[in-house]
Amino acid sequence: MFTIWKASLAQLLYFYEEKRPKMYWFFPMLFAFFVILNIACYWLAMYTAYPEYMASDEASEYVLLQYPVGILGAVFDSLSFFVTIWIIRRALECSKLTEYVGHLSLDAVIAVIATFWVLFVFTWGGQIVSMVEAINTEAVPESFSDRTGKTTLRVQEAIENPVGNWRNIYFGLLMGISASLPTFAHISLFVYSCVAAVAKKIRSKTNCEEPLAETGE
Repeated sequence: MFTIWKASLAQLLYFYEEKRPKMYWFFPMLFAFFVILNIACYWLAMYTAYPEYMASDEASEYVLLQYPVGILGAVFDSLSFFVTIWIIRRALECSKLTEYVGHLSLDAVIAVIATFWVLFVFTWGGQIVSMVEAINTEAVPESFSDRTGKTTLRVQEAIENPVGNWRNIYFGLLMGISASLPTFAHISLFVYSCVAAVAKKIRSKTNCEEPLAETGE
């Protein structure tokens, strides 16, 4: 199973290195992909968790918020992508399963860090939007401390009462999709290697039994 898992990851890395265009083309395309993905996740989360927000007086703020969310989210995702490639290269050099899994587990750490980055993005993004709205309406912009307090309060409420704050948790999970792609890829390859290993054993057992059956006849 370990051999199949490692070989599958090596093939994925080989495909990336062979098909990837020049970096001056690849990075802008990668960044644009993550911007679009983050904005898509933002609107999916917004319309499935808080559809009433788009019918409120603050709808314009939520429309503007998609831009810092998409751009700042793409900054983290693009950089973490290359960290993941480095982790994969190091993992493929490992000869022991524990070392291999240990290296790949670092992507889970990146996903956890991404959670805090999402909080940062919404805090700073909300502050930027508040300042833009204040220019257009001559209103007093929301202070950064107030914005941070709101974000902290939502996190505390989600931890203390996850059932009652399921929408906040659901929103956060959707916003973390882009940062969790490497983890999903590793899990998918692990499941594939398990299935392939079991199928190989079944085929091997079947091939061994066929000659015995013919001898018995």
